[in-house]
Amino acid sequence: MAQSKTVDLMEVVRGEATPPNCDGTLQIEVVSAEDGVARGVWTVDEKFMNGNGVSMGGFLTSAADIMMAYAVASKITEDQTFASVDIHTTFHRPVFAGMVEVEARVERLGRKMAYVVASLYQQDKKVGDVVSSVMILAK
Repeated sequence: MAQSKTVDLMEVVRGEATPPNCDGTLQIEVVSAEDGVARGVWTVDEKFMNGNGVSMGGFLTSAADIMMAYAVASKITEDQTFASVDIHTTFHRPVFAGMVEVEARVERLGRKMAYVVASLYQQDKKVGDVVSSVMILAK
């Protein structure tokens, strides 16, 4: 199996590189990522809806996971990379078609692990919280 090309997420933030394919597939755009805080906008449309007319929860988790990656990337050094170890989502209300604001924040960064949180809002109402543990790896 061929390995995907790696993308420097901070280059994406600066407009110097094309975002990873997952960003485009999920229709999420990073707005900023600096000093462990990343913000983005997720455009939710019919392709993300389940039979109940709301977005599938896994898509919300994925949107948070993408912004968490940008938050971590803004804190690590050039000779490091990272991989999620676990992720947990709490849903507060359903997500409908429209814009969802995503904010991710590195709460703790150690030599080998980072603890990251994200909050998602639609029409100024919190729709979900996500927490993740991320392993810091040498490139």
